[in-house]
Amino acid sequence: MKSKNAVLLFISILILLFLTYCAKEELKPTLAVTPSGEKWVNHTLNKMTVEEKIGQMVCSRFSGQFYHFQNPNLQDLESLVEEQKIGGLIMFGGEIYEAARLINSLQEKADVPLLIASDLERGLGNQIGEATLFPPLMSIGATRSEELAYQMGKITAVEARAVGIHLTYAPVVDVNINPQNPIISTRSLGEDPEQVARLAAAFIRGCQENGLMATAKHFPGHGDTDVDSHSELPVVEGDMERLNSVEILPFERAVQAGVQAVMTAHIHVPVLDPTPNLPATLSPVIIGRLLRDKLGFDGLIVTDAMGMGGVTSLYSPEEAALKAVKAGVDCLLLPPETEKVIETLAARVKKGEISETTINSSVRRILTAKAKLGLYKKKLVDIEALDRVIASQKHIQKAEKAFRASVTLVQNKGDILPLSCEDKKISVFSLSSDKGDFYAGRTFIEEVKKRCDSVHEFYADAMTGEKFIEEAVEKSSDSDLRVISLFSSLRARKGSVGLDERHVELINELAEDEIPLLVISFGSPYFLKSFPEVEGYVCAYRRASIAQRAAVEAVFGEIGFQGRLPVSIPGLYERGHGIVLKAKESSQKTNL
Repeated sequence: MKSKNAVLLFISILILLFLTYCAKEELKPTLAVTPSGEKWVNHTLNKMTVEEKIGQMVCSRFSGQFYHFQNPNLQDLESLVEEQKIGGLIMFGGEIYEAARLINSLQEKADVPLLIASDLERGLGNQIGEATLFPPLMSIGATRSEELAYQMGKITAVEARAVGIHLTYAPVVDVNINPQNPIISTRSLGEDPEQVARLAAAFIRGCQENGLMATAKHFPGHGDTDVDSHSELPVVEGDMERLNSVEILPFERAVQAGVQAVMTAHIHVPVLDPTPNLPATLSPVIIGRLLRDKLGFDGLIVTDAMGMGGVTSLYSPEEAALKAVKAGVDCLLLPPETEKVIETLAARVKKGEISETTINSSVRRILTAKAKLGLYKKKLVDIEALDRVIASQKHIQKAEKAFRASVTLVQNKGDILPLSCEDKKISVFSLSSDKGDFYAGRTFIEEVKKRCDSVHEFYADAMTGEKFIEEAVEKSSDSDLRVISLFSSLRARKGSVGLDERHVELINELAEDEIPLLVISFGSPYFLKSFPEVEGYVCAYRRASIAQRAAVEAVFGEIGFQGRLPVSIPGLYERGHGIVLKAKESSQKTNL
Protein backbone atom coordinates (compact mmCIF):
# COMPACT_ATOMS: atom_id res chain seq x y z
CA MET A 1 0.00 0.00 0.00
CA LYS A 2 2.84 2.38 0.89
CA SER A 3 4.50 1.56 -2.41
CA LYS A 4 1.28 2.34 -4.30
CA ASN A 5 0.85 5.63 -2.45
CA ALA A 6 4.44 6.58 -3.23
CA VAL A 7 3.86 5.93 -6.93
CA LEU A 8 0.67 8.01 -6.89
CA LEU A 9 2.49 10.82 -5.09
CA PHE A 10 5.30 10.70 -7.65
CA ILE A 11 2.83 10.84 -10.56
CA SER A 12 0.99 13.74 -8.94
CA ILE A 13 4.24 15.66 -8.56
CA LEU A 14 5.09 15.05 -12.23
CA ILE A 15 1.66 16.28 -13.31
CA LEU A 16 1.99 19.37 -11.13
CA LEU A 17 5.44 20.13 -12.55
CA PHE A 18 4.13 19.66 -16.10
CA LEU A 19 1.17 21.98 -15.54
CA THR A 20 3.47 24.57 -13.99
CA TYR A 21 5.78 24.31 -17.00
CA CYS A 22 2.85 24.73 -19.37
CA ALA A 23 1.66 27.82 -17.52
CA LYS A 24 5.09 29.42 -17.61
CA GLU A 25 6.32 28.37 -21.03
CA GLU A 26 3.07 28.35 -23.03
CA LEU A 27 3.74 25.18 -25.01
CA LYS A 28 3.71 25.75 -28.77
CA PRO A 29 0.45 24.76 -30.48
CA THR A 30 0.76 22.08 -33.15
CA LEU A 31 -1.05 22.00 -36.48
CA ALA A 32 -2.01 18.34 -36.45
CA VAL A 33 -5.30 16.46 -36.43
CA THR A 34 -5.99 14.39 -33.33
CA PRO A 35 -8.37 11.41 -33.32
CA SER A 36 -11.01 13.59 -31.64
CA GLY A 37 -10.46 16.24 -34.30
CA GLU A 38 -10.91 13.69 -37.07
CA LYS A 39 -14.12 12.51 -35.43
CA TRP A 40 -15.39 16.10 -35.27
CA VAL A 41 -14.59 16.62 -38.97
CA ASN A 42 -16.54 13.51 -40.00
CA HIS A 43 -19.51 14.29 -37.76
CA THR A 44 -19.70 17.93 -38.89
CA LEU A 45 -19.39 17.14 -42.60
CA ASN A 46 -22.00 14.37 -42.50
CA LYS A 47 -24.69 16.58 -41.02
CA MET A 48 -24.23 19.51 -43.44
CA THR A 49 -26.64 20.44 -46.20
CA VAL A 50 -25.32 21.29 -49.67
CA GLU A 51 -25.89 25.00 -48.97
CA GLU A 52 -23.95 24.76 -45.71
CA LYS A 53 -21.07 23.02 -47.46
CA ILE A 54 -20.89 25.72 -50.11
CA GLY A 55 -21.04 28.34 -47.36
CA GLN A 56 -17.96 26.80 -45.75
CA MET A 57 -16.05 27.47 -48.97
CA VAL A 58 -16.73 31.21 -48.92
CA CYS A 59 -14.75 33.86 -47.04
CA SER A 60 -15.98 37.45 -46.67
CA ARG A 61 -14.30 40.62 -45.44
CA PHE A 62 -14.67 42.52 -42.19
CA SER A 63 -12.94 45.28 -40.30
CA GLY A 64 -11.87 44.74 -36.70
CA GLN A 65 -13.43 47.95 -35.47
CA PHE A 66 -16.16 48.99 -33.04
CA TYR A 67 -19.76 48.55 -34.20
CA HIS A 68 -22.97 49.54 -32.48
CA PHE A 69 -25.15 46.43 -32.33
CA GLN A 70 -27.64 48.04 -34.75
CA ASN A 71 -24.99 49.05 -37.28
CA PRO A 72 -26.12 47.80 -40.74
CA ASN A 73 -22.61 46.61 -41.59
CA LEU A 74 -22.48 44.49 -38.46
CA GLN A 75 -25.94 43.11 -39.16
CA ASP A 76 -24.90 42.13 -42.69
CA LEU A 77 -21.82 40.43 -41.29
CA GLU A 78 -23.85 38.53 -38.70
CA SER A 79 -26.28 37.47 -41.41
CA LEU A 80 -23.46 35.96 -43.45
CA VAL A 81 -22.34 33.99 -40.41
CA GLU A 82 -25.73 32.92 -39.06
CA GLU A 83 -27.82 32.54 -42.22
CA GLN A 84 -25.36 31.93 -45.08
CA LYS A 85 -23.13 29.80 -42.80
CA ILE A 86 -19.94 31.11 -44.40
CA GLY A 87 -16.78 29.29 -43.38
CA GLY A 88 -14.38 32.16 -42.90
CA LEU A 89 -13.76 35.87 -42.57
CA ILE A 90 -10.85 38.03 -43.67
CA MET A 91 -9.84 40.98 -41.52
CA PHE A 92 -8.89 44.27 -43.18
CA GLY A 93 -7.66 46.74 -40.58
CA GLY A 94 -8.94 47.44 -37.11
CA GLU A 95 -7.92 47.91 -33.49
CA ILE A 96 -6.58 45.28 -31.13
CA TYR A 97 -9.37 45.02 -28.57
CA GLU A 98 -12.17 45.78 -31.02
CA ALA A 99 -10.91 43.08 -33.41
CA ALA A 100 -10.64 40.42 -30.71
CA ARG A 101 -14.06 41.22 -29.24
CA LEU A 102 -15.73 41.25 -32.65
CA ILE A 103 -14.11 37.96 -33.63
CA ASN A 104 -15.27 36.37 -30.37
CA SER A 105 -18.78 37.67 -30.94
CA LEU A 106 -18.93 36.30 -34.47
CA GLN A 107 -17.46 32.97 -33.36
CA GLU A 108 -20.20 32.64 -30.77
CA LYS A 109 -22.80 33.09 -33.51
CA ALA A 110 -21.22 30.50 -35.82
CA ASP A 111 -22.49 26.91 -35.74
CA VAL A 112 -19.16 25.77 -37.18
CA PRO A 113 -16.09 27.69 -35.96
CA LEU A 114 -14.98 30.41 -38.37
CA LEU A 115 -11.55 30.33 -39.98
CA ILE A 116 -10.31 33.90 -39.46
CA ALA A 117 -7.66 35.06 -41.92
CA SER A 118 -5.77 38.25 -42.72
CA ASP A 119 -3.00 39.55 -44.92
CA LEU A 120 -0.14 39.77 -42.43
CA GLU A 121 2.77 40.11 -44.85
CA ARG A 122 4.48 42.49 -42.40
CA GLY A 123 3.20 41.09 -39.13
CA LEU A 124 -0.03 41.85 -37.29
CA GLY A 125 0.96 45.52 -37.56
CA ASN A 126 0.21 45.24 -41.28
CA GLN A 127 -3.47 45.41 -40.29
CA ILE A 128 -3.55 46.71 -36.71
CA GLY A 129 -1.65 49.91 -35.98
CA GLU A 130 -0.50 49.20 -32.42
CA ALA A 131 0.69 45.64 -33.12
CA THR A 132 4.26 44.71 -34.04
CA LEU A 133 5.17 45.84 -37.54
CA PHE A 134 7.94 44.21 -39.55
CA PRO A 135 9.58 45.47 -42.74
CA PRO A 136 8.43 44.14 -46.13
CA LEU A 137 9.76 40.80 -47.26
CA MET A 138 12.26 42.43 -49.61
CA SER A 139 13.92 43.87 -46.50
CA ILE A 140 14.20 40.35 -45.10
CA GLY A 141 15.74 39.39 -48.42
CA ALA A 142 18.26 42.20 -47.93
CA THR A 143 19.28 40.71 -44.57
CA ARG A 144 19.60 37.18 -46.04
CA SER A 145 18.78 35.93 -42.54
CA GLU A 146 16.72 32.79 -41.97
CA GLU A 147 16.68 33.61 -38.26
CA LEU A 148 15.02 36.98 -38.87
CA ALA A 149 12.56 35.37 -41.29
CA TYR A 150 11.73 32.74 -38.67
CA GLN A 151 11.33 35.31 -35.89
CA MET A 152 9.09 37.40 -38.12
CA GLY A 153 6.85 34.38 -38.68
CA LYS A 154 6.89 33.43 -35.01
CA ILE A 155 5.95 36.87 -33.69
CA THR A 156 3.31 37.26 -36.37
CA ALA A 157 1.83 33.94 -35.24
CA VAL A 158 1.84 34.71 -31.52
CA GLU A 159 0.16 38.10 -31.98
CA ALA A 160 -2.29 36.94 -34.63
CA ARG A 161 -3.53 34.00 -32.60
CA ALA A 162 -3.93 36.28 -29.59
CA VAL A 163 -6.60 38.34 -31.41
CA GLY A 164 -8.23 35.29 -33.01
CA ILE A 165 -6.60 35.10 -36.46
CA HIS A 166 -5.74 31.59 -37.62
CA LEU A 167 -4.43 31.97 -41.17
CA THR A 168 -2.13 34.57 -42.70
CA TYR A 169 -2.02 35.17 -46.44
CA ALA A 170 1.76 35.24 -46.33
CA PRO A 171 4.50 34.76 -47.34
CA VAL A 172 4.66 36.09 -50.88
CA VAL A 173 6.91 33.58 -52.66
CA ASP A 174 6.72 35.30 -56.05
CA VAL A 175 10.19 35.84 -57.52
CA ASN A 176 10.33 39.50 -58.54
CA ILE A 177 12.36 39.36 -61.77
CA ASN A 178 10.50 42.23 -63.46
CA PRO A 179 11.57 45.72 -62.28
CA GLN A 180 8.32 47.12 -63.69
CA ASN A 181 6.12 44.88 -61.52
CA PRO A 182 3.44 47.23 -60.14
CA ILE A 183 2.05 45.05 -57.36
CA ILE A 184 4.65 42.53 -56.12
CA SER A 185 7.90 44.55 -55.99
CA THR A 186 9.07 44.93 -52.36
CA ARG A 187 6.50 42.38 -51.19
CA SER A 188 8.83 39.76 -52.69
CA LEU A 189 11.89 38.34 -50.96
CA GLY A 190 13.89 39.05 -54.11
CA GLU A 191 14.82 37.79 -57.56
CA ASP A 192 16.78 34.66 -56.65
CA PRO A 193 14.45 31.63 -56.49
CA GLU A 194 16.72 29.75 -54.09
CA GLN A 195 16.91 32.63 -51.61
CA VAL A 196 13.17 33.27 -51.89
CA ALA A 197 12.50 29.59 -51.18
CA ARG A 198 14.96 29.42 -48.28
CA LEU A 199 13.69 32.52 -46.46
CA ALA A 200 10.04 31.75 -47.18
CA ALA A 201 10.45 28.28 -45.67
CA ALA A 202 11.91 29.85 -42.51
CA PHE A 203 8.97 32.28 -42.27
CA ILE A 204 6.52 29.41 -42.77
CA ARG A 205 8.16 27.41 -39.98
CA GLY A 206 8.02 30.43 -37.69
CA CYS A 207 4.30 30.81 -38.32
CA GLN A 208 3.21 27.21 -38.20
CA GLU A 209 5.35 26.07 -35.28
CA ASN A 210 3.50 28.73 -33.31
CA GLY A 211 -0.02 27.88 -34.39
CA LEU A 212 -0.64 30.20 -37.37
CA MET A 213 -1.28 28.67 -40.76
CA ALA A 214 0.80 30.21 -43.55
CA THR A 215 -0.09 30.72 -47.21
CA ALA A 216 2.35 30.62 -50.12
CA LYS A 217 1.17 33.06 -52.78
CA HIS A 218 0.48 33.78 -55.69
CA PHE A 219 0.59 30.44 -57.52
CA PRO A 220 2.08 29.73 -60.03
CA GLY A 221 4.10 32.96 -59.71
CA HIS A 222 3.25 36.67 -60.10
CA GLY A 223 6.81 38.06 -60.12
CA ASP A 224 7.29 38.53 -63.87
CA THR A 225 4.35 40.80 -64.60
CA ASP A 226 4.06 44.47 -65.49
CA VAL A 227 0.29 44.59 -65.01
CA ASP A 228 -1.64 44.68 -61.72
CA SER A 229 -4.08 41.76 -61.49
CA HIS A 230 -6.33 43.93 -59.32
CA SER A 231 -7.15 45.81 -62.54
CA GLU A 232 -6.73 43.37 -65.45
CA LEU A 233 -5.37 39.94 -66.36
CA PRO A 234 -1.55 39.85 -66.57
CA VAL A 235 0.19 37.36 -68.84
CA VAL A 236 3.32 35.50 -67.72
CA GLU A 237 5.41 34.33 -70.66
CA GLY A 238 8.27 31.84 -70.54
CA ASP A 239 8.94 28.19 -71.29
CA MET A 240 8.58 25.31 -68.85
CA GLU A 241 12.27 25.27 -67.99
CA ARG A 242 12.14 28.92 -66.89
CA LEU A 243 8.87 28.48 -64.99
CA ASN A 244 10.10 25.38 -63.16
CA SER A 245 13.41 26.94 -62.17
CA VAL A 246 12.10 30.40 -61.25
CA GLU A 247 8.37 30.75 -60.55
CA ILE A 248 7.43 27.26 -59.40
CA LEU A 249 10.53 26.35 -57.38
CA PRO A 250 9.64 28.41 -54.25
CA PHE A 251 6.14 26.91 -54.22
CA GLU A 252 7.57 23.41 -54.46
CA ARG A 253 9.87 24.16 -51.52
CA ALA A 254 7.00 25.70 -49.54
CA VAL A 255 4.98 22.52 -50.03
CA GLN A 256 7.97 20.49 -48.85
CA ALA A 257 8.20 22.80 -45.81
CA GLY A 258 4.62 21.86 -44.92
CA VAL A 259 2.83 25.10 -45.83
CA GLN A 260 -0.86 24.71 -44.98
CA ALA A 261 -2.33 26.89 -47.75
CA VAL A 262 -1.55 28.13 -51.25
CA MET A 263 -3.18 31.17 -52.86
CA THR A 264 -3.80 31.19 -56.60
CA ALA A 265 -2.97 34.10 -58.91
CA HIS A 266 -5.26 35.84 -61.36
CA ILE A 267 -2.65 35.58 -64.10
CA HIS A 268 -2.64 33.86 -67.50
CA VAL A 269 0.24 31.45 -68.11
CA PRO A 270 -0.03 30.16 -71.69
CA VAL A 271 2.70 27.53 -71.40
CA LEU A 272 0.80 25.90 -68.52
CA ASP A 273 -2.72 26.34 -69.88
CA PRO A 274 -3.14 27.89 -73.34
CA THR A 275 -6.90 28.43 -72.91
CA PRO A 276 -7.34 32.11 -73.93
CA ASN A 277 -7.99 34.62 -71.13
CA LEU A 278 -8.11 31.93 -68.45
CA PRO A 279 -6.67 33.00 -65.07
CA ALA A 280 -4.68 30.37 -63.19
CA THR A 281 -7.34 30.54 -60.47
CA LEU A 282 -9.85 29.02 -62.88
CA SER A 283 -7.55 26.48 -64.55
CA PRO A 284 -8.00 22.75 -63.78
CA VAL A 285 -4.61 22.15 -65.39
CA ILE A 286 -2.76 24.57 -63.10
CA ILE A 287 -4.74 23.85 -59.93
CA GLY A 288 -5.45 20.14 -60.36
CA ARG A 289 -2.63 18.67 -62.40
CA LEU A 290 0.22 20.96 -61.38
CA LEU A 291 -0.43 22.00 -57.78
CA ARG A 292 -2.35 18.96 -56.55
CA ASP A 293 -0.89 16.13 -58.61
CA LYS A 294 2.65 17.16 -59.60
CA LEU A 295 3.60 19.18 -56.50
CA GLY A 296 1.59 16.89 -54.21
CA PHE A 297 -0.10 19.67 -52.27
CA ASP A 298 -3.10 18.50 -50.24
CA GLY A 299 -3.69 21.56 -48.06
CA LEU A 300 -6.06 24.46 -48.58
CA ILE A 301 -6.10 26.11 -52.01
CA VAL A 302 -7.53 29.60 -51.70
CA THR A 303 -8.21 32.07 -54.48
CA ASP A 304 -6.93 35.60 -54.59
CA ALA A 305 -9.80 38.05 -54.11
CA MET A 306 -12.54 37.16 -56.59
CA GLY A 307 -13.50 40.82 -57.00
CA MET A 308 -10.20 41.67 -58.70
CA GLY A 309 -10.12 42.84 -62.31
CA GLY A 310 -8.05 39.85 -63.39
CA VAL A 311 -11.28 37.83 -63.00
CA THR A 312 -14.20 40.29 -63.07
CA SER A 313 -13.11 41.84 -66.37
CA LEU A 314 -13.72 38.46 -68.01
CA TYR A 315 -16.32 36.56 -65.99
CA SER A 316 -19.46 37.17 -63.93
CA PRO A 317 -19.17 36.42 -60.18
CA GLU A 318 -21.22 33.24 -60.54
CA GLU A 319 -19.31 31.97 -63.59
CA ALA A 320 -15.95 32.72 -61.99
CA ALA A 321 -16.91 30.93 -58.76
CA LEU A 322 -18.18 27.92 -60.72
CA LYS A 323 -14.99 27.65 -62.77
CA ALA A 324 -12.78 28.07 -59.68
CA VAL A 325 -14.55 25.27 -57.81
CA LYS A 326 -14.40 23.01 -60.85
CA ALA A 327 -10.69 23.80 -61.16
CA GLY A 328 -10.17 22.50 -57.63
CA VAL A 329 -9.93 25.48 -55.27
CA ASP A 330 -11.24 25.04 -51.74
CA CYS A 331 -11.92 28.60 -50.59
CA LEU A 332 -13.43 31.47 -52.58
CA LEU A 333 -12.14 34.73 -51.15
CA LEU A 334 -14.30 37.84 -51.25
CA PRO A 335 -16.62 36.88 -54.11
CA PRO A 336 -18.89 39.73 -55.23
CA GLU A 337 -22.56 39.08 -54.44
CA THR A 338 -21.77 36.44 -51.83
CA GLU A 339 -25.31 35.22 -51.23
CA LYS A 340 -25.99 34.86 -54.96
CA VAL A 341 -22.75 32.93 -55.46
CA ILE A 342 -23.63 30.48 -52.65
CA GLU A 343 -27.14 30.01 -54.03
CA THR A 344 -25.88 29.48 -57.60
CA LEU A 345 -23.18 26.97 -56.62
CA ALA A 346 -25.59 24.98 -54.45
CA ALA A 347 -28.07 24.80 -57.33
CA ARG A 348 -25.32 23.60 -59.71
CA VAL A 349 -24.39 20.84 -57.26
CA LYS A 350 -28.00 19.69 -57.01
CA LYS A 351 -28.23 19.63 -60.83
CA GLY A 352 -25.09 17.51 -61.00
CA GLU A 353 -22.99 20.13 -62.78
CA ILE A 354 -20.56 20.05 -59.87
CA SER A 355 -19.85 16.73 -58.18
CA GLU A 356 -20.77 16.69 -54.50
CA THR A 357 -17.68 14.56 -54.03
CA THR A 358 -15.61 17.54 -55.16
CA ILE A 359 -17.43 19.79 -52.69
CA ASN A 360 -16.98 17.24 -49.89
CA SER A 361 -13.24 17.05 -50.54
CA SER A 362 -12.87 20.84 -50.23
CA VAL A 363 -15.07 21.10 -47.16
CA ARG A 364 -13.19 18.24 -45.51
CA ARG A 365 -9.94 20.16 -46.05
CA ILE A 366 -11.50 23.30 -44.56
CA LEU A 367 -12.84 21.43 -41.53
CA THR A 368 -9.54 19.61 -41.13
CA ALA A 369 -7.74 22.96 -41.04
CA LYS A 370 -10.11 24.08 -38.28
CA ALA A 371 -9.51 20.83 -36.42
CA LYS A 372 -5.74 21.27 -36.69
CA LEU A 373 -6.16 24.69 -35.11
CA GLY A 374 -8.22 23.17 -32.28
CA LEU A 375 -11.19 25.43 -33.01
CA TYR A 376 -13.74 22.70 -32.30
CA LYS A 377 -12.48 22.74 -28.70
CA LYS A 378 -11.67 26.42 -28.24
CA LYS A 379 -12.71 29.12 -30.67
CA LEU A 380 -12.66 32.19 -28.41
CA VAL A 381 -9.60 34.22 -27.36
CA ASP A 382 -8.71 35.66 -23.96
CA ILE A 383 -9.28 39.42 -24.16
CA GLU A 384 -7.50 39.94 -20.84
CA ALA A 385 -4.26 38.48 -22.20
CA LEU A 386 -3.89 40.87 -25.15
CA ASP A 387 -1.80 43.50 -23.38
CA ARG A 388 0.65 40.81 -22.27
CA VAL A 389 1.17 39.41 -25.75
CA ILE A 390 0.88 42.05 -28.47
CA ALA A 391 3.64 44.59 -29.14
CA SER A 392 5.80 43.43 -26.26
CA GLN A 393 9.20 45.06 -25.95
CA LYS A 394 10.80 41.81 -27.07
CA HIS A 395 8.67 41.72 -30.23
CA ILE A 396 9.33 45.37 -31.05
CA GLN A 397 13.08 44.89 -30.64
CA LYS A 398 13.06 41.92 -33.01
CA ALA A 399 11.21 43.97 -35.62
CA GLU A 400 13.58 46.93 -35.20
CA LYS A 401 16.51 44.57 -35.64
CA ALA A 402 15.08 43.45 -38.99
CA PHE A 403 14.56 47.05 -40.14
CA ARG A 404 18.11 48.06 -39.20
CA ALA A 405 19.78 44.97 -40.63
CA SER A 406 18.13 45.53 -44.02
CA VAL A 407 19.22 49.12 -44.73
CA THR A 408 21.40 48.85 -47.84
CA LEU A 409 24.14 51.22 -48.98
CA VAL A 410 24.22 50.92 -52.76
CA GLN A 411 26.27 53.94 -53.82
CA ASN A 412 28.74 56.08 -51.85
CA LYS A 413 30.79 58.17 -54.27
CA GLY A 414 33.37 60.33 -52.57
CA ASP A 415 32.64 58.58 -49.26
CA ILE A 416 29.91 61.06 -48.40
CA LEU A 417 28.63 58.61 -45.80
CA PRO A 418 28.54 58.52 -42.87
CA LEU A 419 27.20 62.04 -42.51
CA SER A 420 28.37 64.60 -39.99
CA CYS A 421 26.58 67.81 -39.05
CA GLU A 422 29.61 69.69 -37.82
CA ASP A 423 29.72 73.14 -39.46
CA LYS A 424 27.44 71.95 -42.25
CA LYS A 425 24.14 73.12 -43.61
CA ILE A 426 21.96 70.26 -44.82
CA SER A 427 18.87 70.52 -47.02
CA VAL A 428 16.46 67.62 -46.67
CA PHE A 429 13.73 66.96 -49.24
CA SER A 430 10.76 64.62 -48.78
CA LEU A 431 9.33 63.73 -52.20
CA SER A 432 6.26 61.51 -52.49
CA SER A 433 4.88 60.44 -55.86
CA ASP A 434 1.42 59.93 -54.35
CA LYS A 435 -1.31 62.54 -54.19
CA GLY A 436 -2.16 63.70 -50.68
CA ASP A 437 1.03 62.21 -49.22
CA PHE A 438 2.70 65.56 -48.56
CA TYR A 439 4.32 64.68 -45.23
CA ALA A 440 5.50 61.16 -46.12
CA GLY A 441 9.03 61.84 -44.86
CA ARG A 442 8.18 63.70 -41.68
CA THR A 443 9.81 61.13 -39.39
CA PHE A 444 12.96 61.13 -41.49
CA ILE A 445 13.28 64.92 -41.48
CA GLU A 446 12.51 65.22 -37.78
CA GLU A 447 15.20 62.63 -36.99
CA VAL A 448 17.75 64.57 -39.08
CA LYS A 449 16.83 67.78 -37.25
CA LYS A 450 17.51 66.08 -33.92
CA ARG A 451 21.09 65.57 -35.04
CA CYS A 452 21.78 68.79 -36.98
CA ASP A 453 21.27 72.44 -36.02
CA SER A 454 21.17 73.88 -39.53
CA VAL A 455 18.57 72.02 -41.62
CA HIS A 456 16.46 73.34 -44.49
CA GLU A 457 13.40 71.12 -44.96
CA PHE A 458 11.09 70.74 -47.93
CA TYR A 459 8.03 68.56 -48.57
CA ALA A 460 6.32 67.75 -51.85
CA ASP A 461 3.85 65.20 -53.20
CA ALA A 462 2.42 64.49 -56.64
CA MET A 463 0.25 67.62 -56.45
CA THR A 464 2.97 70.09 -55.45
CA GLY A 465 3.42 72.87 -58.00
CA GLU A 466 6.53 73.41 -60.13
CA LYS A 467 7.11 76.92 -58.77
CA PHE A 468 7.12 75.65 -55.20
CA ILE A 469 9.76 73.05 -56.11
CA GLU A 470 11.91 75.66 -57.87
CA GLU A 471 11.82 77.89 -54.79
CA ALA A 472 12.94 74.99 -52.62
CA VAL A 473 15.89 74.31 -54.90
CA GLU A 474 16.90 77.95 -54.74
CA LYS A 475 16.71 78.01 -50.94
CA SER A 476 18.98 74.95 -50.77
CA SER A 477 21.65 76.43 -53.06
CA ASP A 478 23.93 77.40 -50.15
CA SER A 479 23.80 73.92 -48.58
CA ASP A 480 26.82 71.71 -48.00
CA LEU A 481 24.74 68.60 -48.66
CA ARG A 482 21.34 67.75 -50.09
CA VAL A 483 19.44 64.69 -48.89
CA ILE A 484 16.33 63.42 -50.69
CA SER A 485 13.96 60.86 -49.21
CA LEU A 486 11.79 59.21 -51.88
CA PHE A 487 8.36 57.68 -51.45
CA SER A 488 6.04 55.88 -53.87
CA SER A 489 3.46 53.58 -52.36
CA LEU A 490 2.79 50.02 -53.45
CA ARG A 491 -0.96 49.54 -53.57
CA ALA A 492 -3.69 47.83 -55.53
CA ARG A 493 -4.92 49.42 -58.76
CA LYS A 494 -2.29 52.18 -58.69
CA GLY A 495 -0.65 50.65 -61.74
CA SER A 496 2.94 51.61 -60.95
CA VAL A 497 5.48 51.99 -58.16
CA GLY A 498 7.45 54.47 -60.25
CA LEU A 499 8.29 58.08 -59.44
CA ASP A 500 6.69 61.36 -60.42
CA GLU A 501 8.57 62.53 -63.53
CA ARG A 502 9.01 66.01 -62.06
CA HIS A 503 10.77 64.51 -59.05
CA VAL A 504 13.07 62.49 -61.32
CA GLU A 505 13.91 65.66 -63.27
CA LEU A 506 14.60 67.49 -60.01
CA ILE A 507 17.00 64.79 -58.79
CA ASN A 508 18.88 64.71 -62.09
CA GLU A 509 19.12 68.50 -62.05
CA LEU A 510 20.52 68.48 -58.50
CA ALA A 511 22.91 65.64 -59.39
CA GLU A 512 24.61 67.97 -61.92
CA ASP A 513 25.23 70.55 -59.18
CA GLU A 514 28.48 70.57 -57.20
CA ILE A 515 26.61 70.10 -53.94
CA PRO A 516 26.78 66.38 -52.95
CA LEU A 517 23.44 64.58 -53.24
CA LEU A 518 22.27 61.61 -51.16
CA VAL A 519 19.06 59.81 -52.16
CA ILE A 520 17.24 57.35 -49.90
CA SER A 521 14.54 55.10 -51.30
CA PHE A 522 11.71 54.23 -48.93
CA GLY A 523 10.19 52.01 -51.60
CA SER A 524 11.48 50.28 -54.70
CA PRO A 525 15.24 49.77 -54.95
CA TYR A 526 14.93 50.20 -58.72
CA PHE A 527 14.53 53.99 -58.40
CA LEU A 528 18.27 54.44 -58.94
CA LYS A 529 17.86 53.59 -62.64
CA SER A 530 16.36 57.05 -63.13
CA PHE A 531 19.28 59.03 -61.62
CA PRO A 532 22.47 56.91 -61.57
CA GLU A 533 24.77 59.93 -61.17
CA VAL A 534 23.87 60.76 -57.57
CA GLU A 535 26.73 60.48 -55.07
CA GLY A 536 24.88 58.40 -52.53
CA TYR A 537 22.03 55.92 -52.73
CA VAL A 538 20.47 53.99 -49.84
CA CYS A 539 17.60 51.49 -49.86
CA ALA A 540 15.26 51.25 -46.87
CA TYR A 541 12.45 49.46 -48.79
CA ARG A 542 9.43 50.85 -46.89
CA ARG A 543 8.05 54.14 -45.65
CA ALA A 544 7.28 52.97 -42.08
CA SER A 545 8.45 55.29 -39.33
CA ILE A 546 10.76 52.57 -38.02
CA ALA A 547 12.38 52.35 -41.46
CA GLN A 548 12.86 56.12 -41.57
CA ARG A 549 14.52 56.14 -38.15
CA ALA A 550 16.74 53.20 -39.09
CA ALA A 551 17.84 54.98 -42.28
CA VAL A 552 18.79 58.11 -40.34
CA GLU A 553 20.75 56.04 -37.82
CA ALA A 554 22.62 54.37 -40.67
CA VAL A 555 23.49 57.48 -42.69
CA PHE A 556 24.84 59.19 -39.56
CA GLY A 557 26.96 56.17 -38.70
CA GLU A 558 25.10 55.26 -35.51
CA ILE A 559 24.51 51.77 -36.88
CA GLY A 560 26.33 50.02 -39.67
CA PHE A 561 25.13 49.25 -43.18
CA GLN A 562 24.70 45.49 -43.53
CA GLY A 563 22.02 45.00 -46.20
CA ARG A 564 22.61 43.51 -49.63
CA LEU A 565 20.42 44.08 -52.67
CA PRO A 566 17.98 41.15 -53.02
CA VAL A 567 17.38 42.22 -56.63
CA SER A 568 19.65 43.54 -59.35
CA ILE A 569 19.33 47.10 -60.61
CA PRO A 570 19.61 46.60 -64.38
CA GLY A 571 22.72 48.12 -65.88
CA LEU A 572 24.05 49.22 -62.51
CA TYR A 573 24.35 46.61 -59.76
CA GLU A 574 23.94 42.88 -59.42
CA ARG A 575 21.90 41.13 -56.76
CA GLY A 576 23.96 40.78 -53.59
CA HIS A 577 25.68 44.14 -53.97
CA GLY A 578 25.90 46.27 -50.85
CA ILE A 579 28.59 48.42 -49.30
CA VAL A 580 29.27 47.28 -45.75
CA LEU A 581 29.99 50.27 -43.54
CA LYS A 582 30.64 49.90 -39.83
CA ALA A 583 29.14 52.19 -37.22
CA LYS A 584 31.24 55.06 -35.97
CA GLU A 585 33.23 54.04 -32.91
CA SER A 586 31.88 57.03 -30.99
CA SER A 587 28.28 56.11 -31.69
CA GLN A 588 26.03 55.24 -28.78
CA LYS A 589 23.79 53.09 -30.98
CA THR A 590 24.16 49.34 -31.12
CA ASN A 591 25.12 47.98 -34.53
CA LEU A 592 22.49 45.28 -34.94
